[in-house]
Amino acid sequence: MSDFVQIVREDGIAVITLNHPHTRNAIADESCIQAIVTALSEISADPSLRAAILTGAGPAFCAGGSLQSLGQIAADEPVANEQRYRSGIQRIPRAFQQIDIPVIAAVNGPAIGAGLDLACMCDIRVASTRATFAESFVKLGLVAGDGGAWLLARTLPLARAYEMALTGNAIDAQQAMDWGLVSRLAEPENLMETALTLARAIAANPGHAVRMTKRLVDASLLNTLDSVLSLSACMQALAHTTEAHRQALRLMTARVGTKS
Repeated sequence: MSDFVQIVREDGIAVITLNHPHTRNAIADESCIQAIVTALSEISADPSLRAAILTGAGPAFCAGGSLQSLGQIAADEPVANEQRYRSGIQRIPRAFQQIDIPVIAAVNGPAIGAGLDLACMCDIRVASTRATFAESFVKLGLVAGDGGAWLLARTLPLARAYEMALTGNAIDAQQAMDWGLVSRLAEPENLMETALTLARAIAANPGHAVRMTKRLVDASLLNTLDSVLSLSACMQALAHTTEAHRQALRLMTARVGTKS
């Protein structure tokens, strides 16, 4: 794997760190894209994991694409550029869509352009009070080629998504909290502990139930109620057969018996 991504696993939680602080963790080339896709594939395939955290090394979460790479793309023909996006950065949101465990974005600093979209690909976002967020493509005469319009419209109220996408203006951490882009704020020195506390609360639950619940929530965004009810019935039927459920039921019954 490229040195762009580092993974640390402990107690059912994987911490994924974008590790190019010298570029503000920009997704600069194919090796960066591949590193993210590979990391997501690896943690999804690890049955010992129940949650993951994505963060950035240094003062930035992710600065999006590099200006140098954008300049190179601008010199190519439209057909080649379209294929570059399809086979390149668009693999990242597809990889997030396939992952079975919840991912928490610990946004430690600026999340700009594709960096904001990367945070929106995660299931939950917590932010440092120093974080800033911008869907800045329009300022460069571009659109979000990585699916940012789809992501923003599912993360924010529609009017807020339009405002961010159409102005390209940055918002600070408190505004992101007020708008619902992030669910928790923390002082910079407490950000990772805040994210870890949330990840531990998730990881304390049976792994199969965590993965199934994530799948159901994901499915609810894309399917009808009838389809989700059918999927829920299938998953619940399987969940009832697990030893983790039986053990939890025994513990709950014992607690109720003790109180009565």
